[in-house]
Amino acid sequence: MTAFDADLRSLTAQTTLSRRSVIATSLATGFAMAVQPVAAQTAIVTDTNGLTAGEVRIPTQDGEIPAYRAMPAEGGPFPTILVIQEIFGVHEHIKDVCRRLAKLGYFALAPELYARQGDVSRLTSIQQIVSEVVSKVPDAQVMADLDAAVAFAQATGKADTARLGITGFCWGGRIVWLYAAHNAGVKAGVAWYGRLVGDSSALTPKHPVDVAADLKAPVLGLYGGADQGIPVETIDRMREACRSAGKTCDFVVYPDAPHAFHADYRPSYRAEPARDGWQRLQAWFRQHGVA
Repeated sequence: MTAFDADLRSLTAQTTLSRRSVIATSLATGFAMAVQPVAAQTAIVTDTNGLTAGEVRIPTQDGEIPAYRAMPAEGGPFPTILVIQEIFGVHEHIKDVCRRLAKLGYFALAPELYARQGDVSRLTSIQQIVSEVVSKVPDAQVMADLDAAVAFAQATGKADTARLGITGFCWGGRIVWLYAAHNAGVKAGVAWYGRLVGDSSALTPKHPVDVAADLKAPVLGLYGGADQGIPVETIDRMREACRSAGKTCDFVVYPDAPHAFHADYRPSYRAEPARDGWQRLQAWFRQHGVA
């Protein structure tokens, strides 16, 4: 058994899943079809100058899943940030976020967390993505894949996983809260407009408000006051759950911002809240040892 195999086994020992074959064996090229046409006038493009960036493969119990990795080309090991996808998978926007983090000195890794359920980049509507893929993704599978991603990062020798952070957007924002309750190795999380409450099911048995007392790391939540899918009342419920449990959580609600205000390639983008949130992300990670 290699050192990597031992790390992977120890990290995933607490999660029992039925084996599923990996369907999506490579990442999307460009942007997902469901977000076309892209708002080119606001879309941010971060170059790879001074970086090592590109697709990698993460071993899991079911085989390898694709991921995007970006880090400085020289030096290391670097503090590590897991980047969790929107419902559109690891397409160009998520890759660009990884490069932005790498420019700041991080080892950024975005695993494709729908790899067993399908390739959402070719689907043409959000409704189709949700019904055909996202609704079939178990939280337990996601937690295990993120554990495998941490083990992969550590095994490269370029990632300092003792300084581990996590950030995610939309679907991935919810996952930030869940993973901060799952992995005691996480030092800090930043959740962008992730859903906080919901109905329990076999695949999604708990939601962030249900695991507030189990949080093992400080989490910053960045939300839009005009988000029609995440009522401010649910943010208040999560804030109170964290307070009652004695957890370090902070929430910023941008009054006029809609859902996906950080998504610079979409009409929902709001430049000022996005810039402010990005600055707060950096400060939060520095404050809590992910730097």
